[in-house]
Amino acid sequence: MKAVFLDRGSFPEDTPIPMPDGVSETQFFHNSSDENVLERIQHADIVMTNKVVLSRNTLQQCPHLKLVQVMATGTNNVDLKACKDLGITVQNVAGYSTVSVPEHTFAMMLELRRNLTRYREAIKQGRWAESEFFGFLDFPLNDLANSTLCLLGKGSLGNRVAEIARAFGMHVIFAEHRNADTVRDGYTEFNQAIQAADVISLHCPLTDTTRDVIDKDVFAIMKPTAILINTGRGGLVNEEDLVDAIKTKRIAGAGFDVATVEPMPMDHILQSIAHLPNFILTPHVAWASESSMARLLQIACDNMTSFIEQQIK
Repeated sequence: MKAVFLDRGSFPEDTPIPMPDGVSETQFFHNSSDENVLERIQHADIVMTNKVVLSRNTLQQCPHLKLVQVMATGTNNVDLKACKDLGITVQNVAGYSTVSVPEHTFAMMLELRRNLTRYREAIKQGRWAESEFFGFLDFPLNDLANSTLCLLGKGSLGNRVAEIARAFGMHVIFAEHRNADTVRDGYTEFNQAIQAADVISLHCPLTDTTRDVIDKDVFAIMKPTAILINTGRGGLVNEEDLVDAIKTKRIAGAGFDVATVEPMPMDHILQSIAHLPNFILTPHVAWASESSMARLLQIACDNMTSFIEQQIK
């Protein structure tokens, strides 16, 4: 079988890409565009893509294509209905980042609650050397212990974040879907959960019902001392409303690893607050610890191996 990886450059060059024994020919491209995807995959049996889009128009011109292996969890870059109509199997990779994403989430929480970077920069500026006392307390220091964490999403990531939070001594609540008619066991009504939260962290998929799940109406009922963390998906939070909430001090701060446009252009609205000390922006790297990437790639290889073995049977 021939396998083509359309955006191998989305992983570091020195990270090995394991391939199934059943693959006899491989082609790895650093990146691909709408203009060259078809010519690259037209004769492939397996296509590997992280974020390159596979449209119906492209897929229906690939008679040899049997499998699309998405090198990530989200499959929104693939026309799933077209694949179903054409008899093309689509596989993704799940469960690989249950260490990396929660750790990144808490790195953001701790930075926002304890102002580590602001103290570090102040020391570089000589502020400690000039201090009258043994230390200086120019920036707030807040504990995670005894605070309330509200989680949106109760999958593997949400549950792992909850587990770590409890170890910090946080009180954990899971928010029910916004505007839900009933509240499930183990959940708290959405508005009630938002109002109680000192920290809100998003770990739910982006769907029609979760798009802009945090907007100006939600910011309006949040505590002014609350912080918001999004290591989930761009689009879960209305970005214009977030910028307004930060600039008007409606909330205390936010940490984002995702955005509606990635890579983020310099004129993106979140760039307007990226310089503020109470807003942390990282470039969609929460998933990407070395061990996490190794797990992802091995799971993808195992998925492809299983598919090939089923084909042989």
